[in-house]
Amino acid sequence: MNTMITTRRLQECKILPRYPGCREQGEGQRTEGLGSRHWHWHGTLVNDGGHSRCRLLLCHREGDMPCRANILVTELFDTELIGEGALPSYEHAHRHLVEENCEAVPHRATVYAQLVESGRMWSWNKLFPIHVQTSLGEQVIVPPVDVESCPGAPSVCDIQLNQVSPADFTVLSDVLPMFSIDFSKQVSSSAACHSRRFEPLTSGRAQVVLSWWDIEMDPEGKIKCTMAPFWAHSDPEEMQWRDHWMQCVYFLPQEEPVVQGSALYLVAHHDDYCVWYSLQRTSPEKNERVRQMRPVCDCQAHLLWNRPRFGEINDQDRTDRYVQALRTVSLLLGEPFFTTSLLPWHNLYFWYVRTAVDQHLGPGAMVMPQAASLHAVVVEFRDLWRIRSPCGDCEGFDVHIMDDMIKRALDFRESREAEPHPLWEYPCRSLSEPWQILTFDFQQPVPLQPLCAEGTVELRRPGQSHAAVLWMEYHLTPECTLSTGLLEPADPEGGCCWNPHCKQAVYFFSPAPDPRALLGGPRTVSYAVEFHPDTGDIIMEFRHADTPD
Repeated sequence: MNTMITTRRLQECKILPRYPGCREQGEGQRTEGLGSRHWHWHGTLVNDGGHSRCRLLLCHREGDMPCRANILVTELFDTELIGEGALPSYEHAHRHLVEENCEAVPHRATVYAQLVESGRMWSWNKLFPIHVQTSLGEQVIVPPVDVESCPGAPSVCDIQLNQVSPADFTVLSDVLPMFSIDFSKQVSSSAACHSRRFEPLTSGRAQVVLSWWDIEMDPEGKIKCTMAPFWAHSDPEEMQWRDHWMQCVYFLPQEEPVVQGSALYLVAHHDDYCVWYSLQRTSPEKNERVRQMRPVCDCQAHLLWNRPRFGEINDQDRTDRYVQALRTVSLLLGEPFFTTSLLPWHNLYFWYVRTAVDQHLGPGAMVMPQAASLHAVVVEFRDLWRIRSPCGDCEGFDVHIMDDMIKRALDFRESREAEPHPLWEYPCRSLSEPWQILTFDFQQPVPLQPLCAEGTVELRRPGQSHAAVLWMEYHLTPECTLSTGLLEPADPEGGCCWNPHCKQAVYFFSPAPDPRALLGGPRTVSYAVEFHPDTGDIIMEFRHADTPD
């Protein structure tokens, strides 16, 4: 939730959790960057004797404020910094709500960038030629020209950059501070560009710009919050894990060769909500052709496929497996892949398509994949468990009321559902051996009766069992299988290697394990899974075996 608070005296201002159904002592305004309403606070915010109570926010016209505020407290940021309307919100606040010499908390933000060459990340934005070995030798399928020349999707690619191996990219520039925004002064939401001259550290192909930001909470910069990845962090051992603010990957419209020591200009452009980058040979002040318009997809492919899908299509090992399996003429072939799929088993829609065309399949026709299977493993997350863990007391504020509200909402439905996460970005350890839950035979039509499985699984490694992770495996032939989850057995410590092109399903155990609890908790997990062919849904429940119903 974007939040903006204006007040007169900071020593009287205690910022409390706010949510529907609460009351405020005094009056106030909230400026919402993505809507037309502006809510303002004025008066003193109190914590009612140390208890965080629900507050009711009253909506007023701007003219109802008795005077302009001299302190502005905000949280209006996203991974891109300005993507949730920070610039127009600050612009409005300075024009209508605060004094000219107000103090803003946070005080200042700085955006950083680093130019890299990365075949892996570039494969998320461009289609590579596909190499296929045939009886006539190697054949190459070349992408259409309009796809090759397309600059790609206009949206930022936000990821946990710390989980990208340094071996997957070559650094071409130092970390460059691109631009700063002083929130205590008038802010403009007008389009602008900022350039930095640099000399490439090595020769290569400029493809990708990695970007992040930091914020200084006070004018002296003594209190700083940074999104820097580990190689650019001042103290990598003390990095704070975050999933709401991550790092940005921007793709240049086309890759460009760079030569070590030959000066270039990296240009950061932004409008009121978005940032993009370009690489220039001459100073933007001397080059009228500097790209001002935000690049957009004109080939339609980037509108149809997301970045992981581009990476999947460009995966040569995956292509080779399909080529290896294609040894028949009478064939119904699917990957399967559907753009509407969120959870791994949503691609079982292929089974329904296969059933619909069953009457058109000749005798002996082969369906590929021939079958699919649903697999699971119990894991301990390094950090992802935090998204389901109660907050308790935060910086002296009691937020148990919010914890209880979230728990009630989860218990209503979501605690019994899996949610999709790209686990290559979220390290975890397997505590159990992976096991197969259900099998789906694509050689036969969809059955009329549900498919069910239940049982218990023993935990083989010590640790906090946070969740069960589920994925699909597609059996092109009995000898050739494609996994959307684990790609190889866990290492001796339980480390997992996940398919980077697919999201896996995560079923968090309820209640969430207490992170302060000693090891030696439940050692078995029970499960019940049921596939309903009439709806295509998979209903499931996982629980620690000693958890009461």
